[in-house]
Amino acid sequence: MPHATLRDGAKLYYETHGSGPALMLVTGLGGVATFWEPHVKRFAERFTVVLHDHRGCGRSELSRIDYSVAQMADDALQLMDALGIAKAHYVGHSTGGAMGQAIALDHRERLDRLVLCGTWARTDAYFRRLFEVRATVLRELGPEGYLKSSALALNMPEWVRDNDAALLAAEAQAAATIPVSDIVLSRIAAIVAHDLRDRLHAVTTPTLAIGARDDMVTPAYFTEELGRLIPGCRTVVLPRGGHLFPNVDPDAYGRILLDFLTT
Repeated sequence: MPHATLRDGAKLYYETHGSGPALMLVTGLGGVATFWEPHVKRFAERFTVVLHDHRGCGRSELSRIDYSVAQMADDALQLMDALGIAKAHYVGHSTGGAMGQAIALDHRERLDRLVLCGTWARTDAYFRRLFEVRATVLRELGPEGYLKSSALALNMPEWVRDNDAALLAAEAQAAATIPVSDIVLSRIAAIVAHDLRDRLHAVTTPTLAIGARDDMVTPAYFTEELGRLIPGCRTVVLPRGGHLFPNVDPDAYGRILLDFLTT
C-alpha cells in the first residue's frame, strides 16, 4: 500500500486513480478514503484523483497528537508536495471542507477550484451540542455505541431502514474501525474548534458550496452561509440525502461537481 512520509515521520496512506488535472477528494471525520468509492471511476476519466486516509484513521499512522483542522490541512498539503502536485481541484466533505477553507485562505496558490460539501464555517450551539453527545457516547459506550448512534445522525431514516444489515456488520467491526478512541476524541475537539467565518470574505478560489436540506450534522443553513460569505460562491442545496448525501445519489452529485469543475 502506498504511503507518503510526512515531515514528522508519520505515514499517510494515499491512492491515485486516472490521469489529467489533479483532484483531491478529502473525506470527513471518519477519515477514510473509501467514502469516495462511488465516485472514483467517474472522476478518474477526467482527473488524476488523489485520495487519502487522514492521519489517525484507517491505513494511515495512528498518531497520538493534538489534532486540529490546520494540522489536517497541512497533512493534505504535504501529500500534494510528496506527489509533486503544485495545484489541484479540491473537494472536501464535512471535516475535509473545513480543511479546504483553511487551505483556500492560507495557501490559495495551491487550489484551482474548491468544493465545500456538507461543511461549516464556525461551530454554533447546535453543532457543539451534537458533538458533545457523540464524544460522550464514545467515552461511555465505546466504539460500537458510537457507530450505532452516529448512523442515526449521518444518514436519512429511510437509508437506515433499508441498510440495517450493513450497519450491524460495521458495528461488529467497531473495535477495528476505531482502534484508538482518544484519537477520535481529539479529532472531534479539533472540528468543534473550527472557526473561519470572519475570514471567508478573503477566499478568491472559485468555490461551490453544496449541502442537503435534511442534513442533521451540518444543517443546510451552514451551506447557505458559506454561499453568502465567500465571494462569487455557487450554492446548491439538495432536497434530501442526510449528511452522507454524496453517496445517496452519486450520479446527481457527480454531475453537479463535474459541471462546476469543467466549465
